[in-house]
Amino acid sequence: MDNLSCSSQMIVIDSRVIPEVFIKVLEVKKTMANRGARSLAEACRKSGISRSAYYKYKDHVFFYDEKFTQKLITMSSVLQDRPGVLANVLSVIHSSDANVMTLNQCIPTDGVATITITLKLNSDRYTEDDIRTLISAVDGVVDVRILNRE
Repeated sequence: MDNLSCSSQMIVIDSRVIPEVFIKVLEVKKTMANRGARSLAEACRKSGISRSAYYKYKDHVFFYDEKFTQKLITMSSVLQDRPGVLANVLSVIHSSDANVMTLNQCIPTDGVATITITLKLNSDRYTEDDIRTLISAVDGVVDVRILNRE
């Protein structure tokens, strides 16, 4: 048991058996992320905890799916510099139940623009390669490469 007390380790605990303050800290974090309160004090008041309790636990309490079940992929794509190509790529991503986490686009040169996009896959229905194939099929997409998988 000494090894557990000496280092930080992540554990999974059923929410029904943890102190209520942890659940309330998560509520405050979600309220603030969604701008459901004008201030942290208001969010804490709505959830029924003090700001000091929030600050004590905020960096140590996460929803399981937020921290551990994200499937992220980063892709680089070359798109023709035509209206609607990027919009069609984003539409394919949306229909694949993925979220765009970051998107960077270079200024077009020689009629093409390179984009780098990081996606969060929200379901097991589509693999990274499925999404790559779907994006590659969009009219105006010249090349798609997966740079990183997490």
